[in-house]
Formats: sequence, structure tokens, C-alpha cells
Amino acid sequence: MQVPEDLRYSAEHEWARASGTRVRVGITDYAQEALGDVVFVDLPEVGTHVDAGGAVGEVESAKSVSEIYAPVSGTVVAVNEELAKAPERLNEDPYGQGWLYELEVADPSGLDELLDADGYRRLVES
Repeated sequence: MQVPEDLRYSAEHEWARASGTRVRVGITDYAQEALGDVVFVDLPEVGTHVDAGGAVGEVESAKSVSEIYAPVSGTVVAVNEELAKAPERLNEDPYGQGWLYELEVADPSGLDELLDADGYRRLVES
């Protein structure tokens, strides 16, 4: 299981990568492995305001449907359109080409509320 050190993690298995006031969001390697083969992704629309912890979309796999949650509050400024044609990217490259959406955050300190890599490892190992 990959857990990159440079990301922050939610207890709901989303990762967040900050770059200034923008935050790119995806699901973790642990989450994509638990889901199995991803067949469909429902993402929020650009311009949508999301609240930390709120549901923003769904990932459908051969096994189940799981909600996607926002790790921090902000406004959706980009979505990974490629996932509509190739949802399997979530399985193949969850921390790269399998990203879900980007947020513009008013308060980047919300990232401090998330788990670091060690904290996330402890969460999934318990």
C-alpha cells in the first residue's frame, strides 16, 4: 500500500495535495484496492462549494458504490474529465492521473486538520 509522505489524508480515505490555495483531491491506494475495479466516477461540477467532510460524488466499482468526501472546504475549480472515459485510472494511478477534482480554498489551514502519512498508516492498520 502506497502512502506518499507529501500528502494529507482524511479518515474517509481521500488524499489532499496543496499548491498555494489550490488543493487537488483523490482517493488513496488503500481505498481503490478495497473498491476493486472502478467502472464509473461521479464528480462535482466546477463552481460547486463543498464543505469539509461533505459528500461530493461517488465511485462505482464492480463490488460497490462509495461516496467521495471533501477533505477540506472550498470551491471546485477543476475536475478530472479523463475519468469519464477511463475510470480505471483510479486503480492504476490513484496519486497521479487518477486524481478527482481541485478546490480553491479560502483557508489552507484546514489541511492541518487532516492526517499526515504516519497517521493515515496507523488508521488503516488498526
